[in-house]
This record gives sequence, C-alpha cells and structure tokens, in this order.
Amino acid sequence: MLIGSNWKLCLVAGAALGAFMPDRVLAATAPVKHHRVVAQKKAGASPALSKPSVHRAPTSLQAISTESIQVGGRQTNSVFSPVTARHSTTQVTVVTGAELLKTGQTNVLSALAQANPAITTAALPGGGASSFVQTMQLRGQSPDDTLILVNGHRRHIGANFNSNAGTNWGSEPSDISLIPVSAIDHIEVITEGASALYGQDAIAGAVNIVLKRDTHGGSINFKNNGYYAGDGQGLDGSANYGMALGNNGGYLDLAAQVTHQLPTTRGGDFYGTLFSDSRNETANRDVQRGLGLPKSTLETLSENMSLPLGNGFSAYSTSTFSHRRANVAETYRSAADTDTWINTNFYPNGNQPYITMDQYDFETDNGIRTHKFGFAWDAYVTFGRDAQKYGTKDSENVSIPDSTQTSFYDGASIATELTSGIRGSRSFQTGFLPRPVDLKFGAEYRHDTFQMTEGETVSWEGLGATDHPGNVPMAVTNQNRDVYEGFANLDFYVTKKWEWTLGGRVASYNNLATVETGSVGTRYNFNKRWAVRANVNTGYRPPTLGEMSYFYSAPYPGYTVDQVPANSTIAKYLGSGTMKGEYSRSYSIGLDATPVDNFHVTGNLYYIAINSRLGSTKTYSVNQDDSVLMNLLAQNNLESATSLSYYANLYNTQTFGGDFSADYTLHTQRLGQFRFAMGINFSDTEIRSAKDSFVNEYTKEVVLHAAPKNREQISVNWTYGKWSAFVQEMRYGSIIYMAAPTGPGSVPFMQNPALLTNLEVDYKILPRWSIGVGANNVGNKYPTRVSSSISHTQQGLTKYASYSPYGFNGGMYYVKTSIDF
Repeated sequence: MLIGSNWKLCLVAGAALGAFMPDRVLAATAPVKHHRVVAQKKAGASPALSKPSVHRAPTSLQAISTESIQVGGRQTNSVFSPVTARHSTTQVTVVTGAELLKTGQTNVLSALAQANPAITTAALPGGGASSFVQTMQLRGQSPDDTLILVNGHRRHIGANFNSNAGTNWGSEPSDISLIPVSAIDHIEVITEGASALYGQDAIAGAVNIVLKRDTHGGSINFKNNGYYAGDGQGLDGSANYGMALGNNGGYLDLAAQVTHQLPTTRGGDFYGTLFSDSRNETANRDVQRGLGLPKSTLETLSENMSLPLGNGFSAYSTSTFSHRRANVAETYRSAADTDTWINTNFYPNGNQPYITMDQYDFETDNGIRTHKFGFAWDAYVTFGRDAQKYGTKDSENVSIPDSTQTSFYDGASIATELTSGIRGSRSFQTGFLPRPVDLKFGAEYRHDTFQMTEGETVSWEGLGATDHPGNVPMAVTNQNRDVYEGFANLDFYVTKKWEWTLGGRVASYNNLATVETGSVGTRYNFNKRWAVRANVNTGYRPPTLGEMSYFYSAPYPGYTVDQVPANSTIAKYLGSGTMKGEYSRSYSIGLDATPVDNFHVTGNLYYIAINSRLGSTKTYSVNQDDSVLMNLLAQNNLESATSLSYYANLYNTQTFGGDFSADYTLHTQRLGQFRFAMGINFSDTEIRSAKDSFVNEYTKEVVLHAAPKNREQISVNWTYGKWSAFVQEMRYGSIIYMAAPTGPGSVPFMQNPALLTNLEVDYKILPRWSIGVGANNVGNKYPTRVSSSISHTQQGLTKYASYSPYGFNGGMYYVKTSIDF
C-alpha cells in the first residue's frame, strides 16, 4: 500500500522540530569517553547499565589488559552515542583502529577483511572502471546488501557503478576506503539481517565506523611497501590530532592520510599476432599490463567534532573529504589489428590503452543533541557527494581517420545523498518487568540522485575510443528519488535472564513500493558465562539509481557488450520489466560463552533467503536482421553494438552459513603476554529459482561462486617489554572464475583453496616511537593459473582469476614507523 502525504509531511516536520527542542542533557545519556571498553563487570553495577556480549577481534595488548568481557547483560544505548545500538540479541564484532594498522594494509576495507573472516574483498574486484574501487561482501552477499554507517549515521554510496563481472558485479556501494585509517577508533560489524534495526540495505548486516573523539594528543604513521616481484611500491602517511573544545566535554579530532600506489603487472605473454611481418617471430610478447593493481594516489581528510552549546544543547559535526587519481591498463592492441582497433601511424609497435579516473568525494554530517520530556533526542542533516570523471589515454578512435587525438574525456558519474532525520530514545520502568525497557524510534527523509554526463563526441562516435568509449548521448541521465522512513525498536527482559528485542521499519519510495520490515530477537543468559540467542528478520534493498539507469560499453577482443539501462527502450524491447527491490528473510541462532576467564567463544548458524535478487542478464547477440532493434540502436548511436545486456530482478537465492570465533589471552611472567585467536566463516548460496530465459551459466556462476564459500584464520599476538609480534595464518576456499561472457572464456574455471601467512614484528625505540617490519603472504602464494584456452580468449592477458579473493600479486613486504604524542 502507499502511505499518504500527511504521514510524509509529519516525518519531515518532526525532523525539523526536533532540531530546535530546548532542554538540558542528562548526565546519564552523555557519550562515554572510554568507549573501547565493550563490557563491564556486574559487581557494583546496575543491571541496566551493564554492557552487552560483544566479540572483539584481536585487540591491542594495552586494551586487552583493561577489558572484562562477559556473556550476560546488555547496554542501554541512547541516540547520543555514535556507536551502534548493541542489542545483546545481535552479534557484534569489534575491530579497533590499532588492529587495522596491525594488518599492514593501507586502506580500511582490506584491513577489515583481513581481520574479520565474515568479510571478503577482492584486490581487483572487476575489470575496467570496476578496478578503481574495492567492495566488501558480508556473509557472501552482494556488496549492496551491507549498510555502511559512520558514527551511527548512514554513509552515502559511491558513483562508480560496477558493470564488469566480478564479486561486485552490478553493485554501487559506499566506499569506506575514502576514510583515513588514522581517524578510526573502531569498527563494529553487525552480522545479522538488520534492515529493521539499522536501516534499509542491511540484508547481510551493517558496518558502523566509529571515529576517534580524542581531546588531546595524536599520532603520525608512515609505511613503505612493495611486492616480492619488484613492482607495486607504495607509500602511505597518516596522522591524527585531538583537542578539547571548552571545558565541558567538547572535542575536535582531525585526521589525514595520503597513499601513493605504483602499479603491478601479472598478465601473461601476448597470444596472437603482434606484427603482420617478420617482426612477429622475434617480438617481445611481455607487453600486456591489464592484470594488476592500478596506479593511484589517494588523499583523505576527516574531522569529528562535538561542542556543548549550553542550556542542554550540544552540536556535532563529522566530515570527510577525499580525492583520488587512478589509471588502469586495458587490453593491449597489437600493430597487426589494423582493421578495427589500431592506426599504425600512431602506434607502429602496438599500444596499451589506459582508463583514467579523477574522483572527488565528500560528506558532512551535522546535528544537535539534547534531552526533553525524559527522552534523548538527535536531529541531524547529512549530505554526501561522490563525483568521478573518466578518460581514456594512449588510445585513438580508428573510425575517424583524420583524427590525431590520443586522449579522450569519457564523461562523469555523480551520486549524491541528502538525509535529514530525528531519533529519540528512553529507558523506563514498567512495574511488571524485571528490568527497564529501552525504546528507540525515529523518522528520516532522504533524497538520492544519480547523474551521468556525456563524453566528448570523438570519444564515442563510430567505434569510439579504443577499449573504453565515452558515454554516448543515450547514457546521459539525471535520476532522483525521495525516501521517507520511520522506525521503532523495543528491548526488554521478560525475566532477569531472558531478553527480547522487537523492531519495525517502514520506508516509502516515490519510485518504488512502500515496504515494511521487522525483526524479532531473543537471548537467554544461563549465567555470566553462557548464553544462547536467536533472530528472525525481514529485509529490503531498493535498486540503486545507478542500477536502474547506468549505461556502459565493455569492449572485448572481437566483440563489444553494451550494458543498457533497464528502463531504456532497448531493454524493454529485449524483455525487461519494471525493476523492483530485493526482499529477504533471515534466521539465525547463536552461542556466546566465556568458559573460563580470558577465553571467549561465539558461534552462529544462519539462513538468508533473498527474493527478486538483482543481477545482469546474459548477453544477447545483436541480430542484424531485426529491423526494430537496429533502428533502436541507431537512434542511440549504438550501431556498432554486437551484444547487449541489462540489469533485472533475476533470481531467488538462499544462503546457509555459519561463523565461529574464539580467543584466549595468556599472561606469563617470563615470556610476556600471548593472545590466541581463531575465526571461521562458511556460506553456501544456492539459486532456488531464476528467470531462465534471461540468464546462463556465466551469470549464475558469478552470483554463486565468485567469492569463496569458506574462510578460516588463526593468529597469535605476543608482547614482551619493547617487543611485539603478530603472526596470522589465513585459508581461502575455492572460487569459480568466469573470464568472459561468451566463447571459451565462459567455461567455469576453479581456483584452488590457498593458505597464506602474515607476519609483523615491532620494537619500541622510545615509549612513544615504534618501528616495525612485516609481510603479507609471506610464502609468495599465487592463485591457480587459468587454463590456456581461457587465457587465449583475452590474448593471453588472463594469467590468474582477476577477482581472486587474496589477489594475484604474490607476497608483499613493508616497513613502518609510528610516533604518538
């Protein structure tokens, strides 16, 4: 059903009214300064204020000595807190900023995936423009099925719609690598279907990035890395500084990070004819650069601020700004391919085209917090914008013989998100329940936009720029969407040991249906050491505006696949219907235990069913005898198209899975302190039903098997005096790789499981100055090499699976130093 405009007006009016409510702030609801503590001992503490059972990945040794994690209890979390509302019925894993730095990775996503086996991310998630942005998969689901929060508020998504096959195929998620790693206090990973509790999109779960709130001091970090193969040198520098604002708890924390990464190349020798003369016999065939990390420079800034205003008000602001420049090598064009791809007057020896990207991304989240009528209130306005300009260089347009142009402007993609909302929370006694009831509610308005601009004419005219034609006039779009949401969550105990959580959310879209989602969770604490829990959730993810309107042309050797918008006349002629969102049901049961002191165990089994799952159709060969189709193509400047595809609701899937983790801390007098940890995640996705006439084995395999079904890891963290060391063993399960949508490349190829070792050793030269050396993939493990028939479909370029979950670059070493002040 549709919800009337009066309800929508009430939401917006409520958000505006909440921002100006005057009153005092109760001390009980003020943010806790030392929020790294994830649990408190019950002795001497009120049951209502005891913390939840939260599993933490391996923490810094300083933090370990002050923690006391227990199974029983829960946290009364008001809307004043930037951390996720940690219902003890829901599994939350915490990864600290120190742990992220310990991985040796320079971007947040790669570090988080290394620390948490429930998250997978490919070093090169797709080809072409999809190479620029890493994406995450939580519990094996689409990157779009994970909600990203910063300080508890939704973060805007990116403008880079991933149109190339891989783990992120058809997704347009938020890019968390645009946040400085030095700004992060900790990250909370909620591994439950959580749309009703945290917001739409959280079918697989949610990730909340909590920024530092320091009132003094900071740190400076430098790192230099390279690969065993001798390429891929990287430089990274980051810093943060915190200061107090006033004398009443205000703070300002600033952070910055600059990362420069040189490219790697792991492509095979060119297969085919390089020259149409005798030079072909003796030519160097190591000419392809398309399989490797792109060259990139990323600069990021952030600020996190809170300022008491008096009279019970406090203002806060969180902002990030990022600029990234990158270029990625595409398929090599030989001098012998003179018919369609190359003009030998420009490139007598062949050429290597590159796609370039220039990206500017920013977000600002501003709000007012206060207390009125016994409720904590948070009113906020958030705006985020991601703009990406694309180009092609070292290329040409061979269909314009007189042109001497080798660099082209291909157009831009721009995504924005404006959010305003109000949230309230309160704990109250009922007189008949043994503990206080926690109530949280809120309303939110969101305005999303997605825009694509046209490339310069010479970039798309005729065959277009070799390897990456610009955006044709058909691609130009300017879409927008209004969303109105309301939610309420209730947390209560029916006995002193039995907790229940109820949640409900309603979202109304101006271009989609109105959707209701709900959540029921329960937890029983047998004692302070043992507890069981269970959850039932329904979820919803709307298609992004990019999914609904994105156009992309993907040239392959010998043919081109044009991905047309689902709402275009061409897609409708091919059979597309009205695109709708994904609907989910999920169930989970779990165990939390502390069998003995310093030994923590948690385990979960889950089932996720998704209906109307979005994906790309199979490629349709253009029938030159179909006059209607040919006229539609001509009207949209696509006369040279040979294959077509589009996005649609294609599958009903189900995923069975589980995760298990345990950690034990051992204190010794002579050998120092040891922390042992292990984590296991497995997930198996099946297609319950599909629109068989629109899909084939290629599209199905990418959905089902592009990410490993299982991941396991064990680690040991040791500290003794000035020395510390960290060693981690990681296992990745197999994946199925599909190199191309047609021909021999469409034959499934299995990449074998792999074991990788990571190692780091640190030494404190001074109490606040440390140095470290380390390596990821110490044994220099490479993925299974693909078959020659698959490699030959891309002229020998494809030596390894491009979306291997642990990359294909081999071992990486690094040195680093850190100064605290």
